[in-house]
Amino acid sequence: MFKNVKKSVTRTIASAMMLILLLSVATTGFAIVTLASSLNDAEAVNVAGSMRMQSYRLAHDIQSESVDYASHINLFEGSIYSPSMRALQHWSVPKDITKDYYRLILRWHELKLVLESQDRAQYLVLVAGFVQQIDEFVFKLQNYSEQKLINLAWIGGLGLGGILCLSLFVVHFVRIEVVRPLRALVFASEQIKNRSFEVTLNVSSDNEMGILTRTFNRMAMDLGKLYRGLEQAVDEKTRKLQHANQSLQVLYDSSQQLTASRISQENFQAILQHIASLEGIRAVMLEIDQIGESNWILTEGEQCHYGCDSECHRKTLTLDGEHLGYLHWKAGLPCPNEALIDNFVQILSRAVYYNRAQRQAEQLLLMEERATIARELHDSLAQALSYLKIQVTLLKRNVKSIPDERAIEQTNQVITELDTGLSAAYTQLRELLTTFRLTIKEGSFAQALQEMVSTLEEQTPAEILLKNELSSTALDAHQQVHLLLLVREATINAIKHAQARYIEIQCLESDGKITVTVTDDGIGFEQQDEKLNHYGMSIMQERATRLHGKLSIDASKNHGCIVRLEFQHSKEVNIGNV
Repeated sequence: MFKNVKKSVTRTIASAMMLILLLSVATTGFAIVTLASSLNDAEAVNVAGSMRMQSYRLAHDIQSESVDYASHINLFEGSIYSPSMRALQHWSVPKDITKDYYRLILRWHELKLVLESQDRAQYLVLVAGFVQQIDEFVFKLQNYSEQKLINLAWIGGLGLGGILCLSLFVVHFVRIEVVRPLRALVFASEQIKNRSFEVTLNVSSDNEMGILTRTFNRMAMDLGKLYRGLEQAVDEKTRKLQHANQSLQVLYDSSQQLTASRISQENFQAILQHIASLEGIRAVMLEIDQIGESNWILTEGEQCHYGCDSECHRKTLTLDGEHLGYLHWKAGLPCPNEALIDNFVQILSRAVYYNRAQRQAEQLLLMEERATIARELHDSLAQALSYLKIQVTLLKRNVKSIPDERAIEQTNQVITELDTGLSAAYTQLRELLTTFRLTIKEGSFAQALQEMVSTLEEQTPAEILLKNELSSTALDAHQQVHLLLLVREATINAIKHAQARYIEIQCLESDGKITVTVTDDGIGFEQQDEKLNHYGMSIMQERATRLHGKLSIDASKNHGCIVRLEFQHSKEVNIGNV
């Protein structure tokens, strides 16, 4: 039944389209054939028309005894036997036109004999009749060409009319049998798109569109049932995904606390707040083991204490086999995810472990700085005091022979040197103490550097220009300290030894490479100068080595000095190197 019904629409449309195609092919084929056959007509008419002019020209040549007489005969001969004229012998050309063409050829051969004879003047009498014959022939060719165009117009008009009628029939049929039902289906589809599945289409025919309409009605009904079931499933999945998303967000926010440069109580408290925000968690307490001290207790939410009731739970914090503390929480309904709690236990374990490691690093840092202070005191103040000790010994020996005037003079000289040495030692000690007290308490490297430069400007009439492009976030703490001390040492050298009037400090960064330069216009010195080590160059070189950088000094007599430090920035440098 379905196959028979389906053919009722498709066969009608297919038959109409086939008729349209046949009419189009027939009309187009006739037009192509007619136009192809008409291509020679215009040339034939033109050649035949030129033969009249050539006939009169031969008569004129006879009268004027033209030297081109023979060539004009040959030219007429070529025209009458031209390809366009010979094409008139084709079977598609009317018989009367072909016969007239043969008569023209015969008449031409008769006239040609007259033209080639001694009695050429007779051609003047015969030419008028020959031209009349050519005119009749041209007129028939013209009528024949026009008739073909008229036939083409009629056939084309009839073909186009038939195609137009069939097209109108197809459009009307498709509009009634296809478009109207499809519009109803589209409207119903829009309703289904808007989640309205209560759709019922009227079935007005038994063809394939009617079958499609009935199928669509059943589909809409089934879709409504499926959609309602899917909505329930999606709501359930959405709730689970929201819960999972909340858990992931809380885990991410808690993990962010581990990225802090210094893990403090605020970071632990923030992690506990994230845990307390989980569904089913009513209270949470963190107990951190402290070696030699009472445990560190942090709480969030309701009161939670040891062994409160069956709702309280506890997990141990461990990392690499080291016991770090406990996590206590009080649970309610719905029960919290056990795997999520385990993740928080791992996060807190790492946080406690990193906190301990940071405190140990700070202790190592303090010990290393103390060792540095000891080394610098030994290399500077201890040597000066040793020198004073030797001078005091010499003074004691000379005092025993005071009556000697020469001894008195030597004693005064020793006392003078002793006084000079003591003054130098005191100044050096004061500078070292100032250096050791230097910190970044201002809050950032730029502020600390500016504060240091301001302090140095008060100690010298020289102009100090500072250009800094480094930020605290780009430098580790030990890098900031070493840079400050190195810049201070180089600037003090320019103030104290170089007698500079202009000092420029530049701190630049490009592609991870940090360059620090201290330039002055002072008296300078020779590179092999023995006093080079007295300017604190060894201390600056040691700081450059700890920064994994290269320190260079460009100086010459009376041409100033340039101290340049270059190193590749890396945040993985061990903090214990400070």
